[in-house]
Amino acid sequence: MSESAIKVKIAPHSKESEMMVLGCMLTSINSLNIASDGLDDSDFYFNEHRLIFLVLKTAYKKDKPADIHLVAEELRRQDKLSAVGGLAYLTTLAQYAGTSAFIEEYVELVLNKSLLRKMIQAAQIVEKNALEGPLDVSTALDEAQQMFFQISQSANPAAGVLIADIFSGVKAETGQPYLKALQEKQERYAQYGPNDSKVTGIPSHFTDLDVMLNGLNNSNLMILAARPAMGKTQLALNIAENICFKNQIPVGIFSLEMSAEQLVHRLICSQAQVESDKIKTGAINGQEFQRVVGAVSEMQKHVMIIDDQPGLKVTDLRARARRMKETHNIGFLVIDYLQLITGGSNRSNENRQSEISEISRMLKNLARELNIPVLCLSQLSRKVEERQGHRPMMSDLRESGSIEQDSDIVMFLFRRDYYDANDKPGTAELLIAKNRHGGTGTVNLTFRKGFAQFVNYTPIKYETALDPEAEKEFSHFS
Repeated sequence: MSESAIKVKIAPHSKESEMMVLGCMLTSINSLNIASDGLDDSDFYFNEHRLIFLVLKTAYKKDKPADIHLVAEELRRQDKLSAVGGLAYLTTLAQYAGTSAFIEEYVELVLNKSLLRKMIQAAQIVEKNALEGPLDVSTALDEAQQMFFQISQSANPAAGVLIADIFSGVKAETGQPYLKALQEKQERYAQYGPNDSKVTGIPSHFTDLDVMLNGLNNSNLMILAARPAMGKTQLALNIAENICFKNQIPVGIFSLEMSAEQLVHRLICSQAQVESDKIKTGAINGQEFQRVVGAVSEMQKHVMIIDDQPGLKVTDLRARARRMKETHNIGFLVIDYLQLITGGSNRSNENRQSEISEISRMLKNLARELNIPVLCLSQLSRKVEERQGHRPMMSDLRESGSIEQDSDIVMFLFRRDYYDANDKPGTAELLIAKNRHGGTGTVNLTFRKGFAQFVNYTPIKYETALDPEAEKEFSHFS
């Protein structure tokens, strides 16, 4: 038999792809997040690669940095450094890595080879069982189907939900049978009547907003847009602090524009009710200092994570958000703001509008994946300045693309005193332009500029002390 006729069967693998993944993980925190989230050690063909990946993934889970030196030290501690080829091989991996911009493609290559190996392994087990002549053929067939089904599930975890499972409560978000949950609502309504709170989502503690949106609901992508210096960052921060400090729900914030310390300063002003300028200059009295101390000690009891890394790619942001969810179990996410995020692809011919469309689509997928409400801030175009009255519209969304299409809720923040200091000073309007699950309208808010704070709006009621004769004289002015 000629040499050409002899074919050695080798399990599908790609050593170069595995080296690229590990090299990118060693040199980029973005790659570490994405690969750790998408791969398992069993997906690697070479044993040395499995050992290195396990150390890297452990660092990811513990939210610790990982580079050549740290990984080498951990492998040396486990007495496995020589088994992976020593420090020289780790250095080779780091040098072998191309660009972390394509880490998702490298991960997909490794996953595909891993799935092929699992298919071959399952086929070999099926062949072995069939050749042994099982007594119960139907059982052997069922086991074979189960093995391939498990492989299919690992490749495509989402396989749809039966409505029967929702009705029975097995797949319901409430964890209760549908009719039982409805009966509890009916009993609550009978007990408390229409005056009871209708908010079923996370309350933002802005009363009128909660009534209109039914609270902030899971899987919703909400856009809060305004012109610069209108106060959208502060409103988003006020909503976040209400959810975190009043509802005791962990909150994550991506601040691409401001540093973490600047956001914390605003939080302290709002919580302590002390003016921003006084804290900046230190011109506070003893009573105000005690309020700051009380606010700081209270805020330390809650979980709020601020990521102020500038210039994040949307893939990097998603990976970091997943890690926030895994590590701190965040229940609400704020992104400030959309136009400062860069797209996941590096195609030079792609214009900015289609890039923003890709970002908004990926953020909507993130909200559904994490199953939490996501509030993303956005800038408005200058068309607002040219319009009479300056009231924003959906078409004013800057580089809009598919923002209106992907979002569940679109809100515009509008302050009249921004354009005219004498036009309703100290008030703001939150215009609900789109609400996929409810109505639209306007929510009035009070803006306390000195405290960097938006609060519920309470209209002033004037009491008249006129006698009947005088009231009759002035009645035609009503």
